[in-house]
Amino acid sequence: MTKTSRKFVHHYAGVAIVVGLLSSFGTWTATRFVTASSAQSAPAAAKPLLVQPLADLPGREVRITLLDRAPGSSSPPHRHPGHHTFGYVVEGTYEFAIDGQPGRILNAGETFYEPPTALHSVSRNPSTDKRTKIIVFMVADQKNPSTVAE
Repeated sequence: MTKTSRKFVHHYAGVAIVVGLLSSFGTWTATRFVTASSAQSAPAAAKPLLVQPLADLPGREVRITLLDRAPGSSSPPHRHPGHHTFGYVVEGTYEFAIDGQPGRILNAGETFYEPPTALHSVSRNPSTDKRTKIIVFMVADQKNPSTVAE
């Protein structure tokens, strides 16, 4: 190989290395951005704390869940079929409405109740910067899921 052709090979190899490094850095940056974006936008799922069958009430059980909502997040209209549903706002604020009634804003320390046939039409964290945490307590029909979308 002549000196000139070695010079071209080294030049192209250098360019290939720089392009590879830039491409790797770009991919890494994009991956970090997408991961951070998706982590911030997704509301946390309900975390089951207890499921306890009630021996003296055949077919019934208690379900206790922690609902942790990101700022601005909400759920679509739904029902809790066959369940008496109680809630306690632990932290933040919670916008709540059932059966077409006017919505209410509940603050930490306040409670709510949903009868078994109620349509939970509004369920949302109205805050733009603070999470909402709610303890949900259900006296549930064992054969039904906790929530059914409308």
